Amino acid sequence: MLYYLFDYLNSIHVPGMGAFTYVTTRAGLALIFSLFISTIIGKRIIDFLRKHQMSDEVRALDLEGQLAKRGVPTMGGIIIICSLVIPVLLFSKLNNIYIILMIVTTIWLGVLGFIDDYVKVFKKNKEGIHGRYKLIAQLGLGALVATTMLTSPAIVIKDHAEVFNEQGVRTVQFATTEVRSLKTTIPFVKNNDLDYGALAQNLGIGSNGELFTFVYVTLLFIFIIMAVSNAANLTDGIDGLATGSSAIIGVVLGILAYFSSHIQYASYLNIMFIPGAEELVVFASAFIGATVGFLWYNSYPAQVFMGDTGSLMLGGVIAVFAIIIRKELLLPILCGVFLVETLSVIIQTSYFKFTKKKYGAGRRVFKMTPLHHHFQKRGDGSINALLQSPRIPIPEAKITVRFWLIGIMLAVLTLITLKLR
Repeated sequence: MLYYLFDYLNSIHVPGMGAFTYVTTRAGLALIFSLFISTIIGKRIIDFLRKHQMSDEVRALDLEGQLAKRGVPTMGGIIIICSLVIPVLLFSKLNNIYIILMIVTTIWLGVLGFIDDYVKVFKKNKEGIHGRYKLIAQLGLGALVATTMLTSPAIVIKDHAEVFNEQGVRTVQFATTEVRSLKTTIPFVKNNDLDYGALAQNLGIGSNGELFTFVYVTLLFIFIIMAVSNAANLTDGIDGLATGSSAIIGVVLGILAYFSSHIQYASYLNIMFIPGAEELVVFASAFIGATVGFLWYNSYPAQVFMGDTGSLMLGGVIAVFAIIIRKELLLPILCGVFLVETLSVIIQTSYFKFTKKKYGAGRRVFKMTPLHHHFQKRGDGSINALLQSPRIPIPEAKITVRFWLIGIMLAVLTLITLKLR
């Protein structure tokens, strides 16, 4: 909203107002405001949640420091959502299709997570809402994102090609016109973007090609959104882990959005130019500020938990953001911490079912999953698990910091892939 005020004041030549129309200035302000909002309103929201006894049941899992979490309020994701949405509304261009998509995603999944937390807290149902309702909501969001990406005339790119002059000097030239396209960046592969829209043509599908493209692209986007959203939800198990990991991912997504929307950087990195994606830098800045600001209360020992209100939203926002800037194939690297946490659950469940069927009693690979809980349990052989190390539980704060460090390394690797192409 304030962007339009700055733009008007600049048009009537008010000194200094032009600086506030630049995306870098607005991104910086969004970061500052989101930090300010999260720290200021956070205490009030926590007091409100505690007053109304909005705390989730803490199960006795024999984990290091687990019992100390009793009485800590949940639904703290409300703090993140407010700290994210308000600065975006203030400092971004609200007619930008990408900003509209990101706001819708934030509120959509935030409401879904809130309902899930509400059922857990007030209906005393530790499972929350039924899985099929979550599935339907995530399917709906994926279909909305896919439909928008496929049909909106505002979602365009400028295609690029690498050329060499007579002296052998490389340059990247962009098309003069903007086109609607379903191309995306392939990690580690140079001059070979993946075109989702060309698959129907390659398979020889004629009259139903557009319908085929719509169906499989929709299913792909639904899978990505569900996978990352639920992976972030699994990662949210110890103080600050999901929040800090999301902040690290947000920094990389903001950088990628800036590169993709700046024609000189896009040319240098030989990636597609996405007009209008610069507004996502403002969103990414607010996202970083909201998650880092939440750590003021969520770092060990946590004064509040984000609950599904925050975790489902964070993962979904990351997924949709990556899809919009055509970098979703980088998510397995960038979200490596989320991926490993999810894989640990899949491996544990599959191995337990296999051994139960074969031997009559289920066995485990890890002492407990998701993976961060494995490091919290004592490896004394009392649990029938293949991996007993570490024998002595690692303090929760140290697990969180170590996972953050791994996340930073993966973030740097994600950026390096742009040059490794």
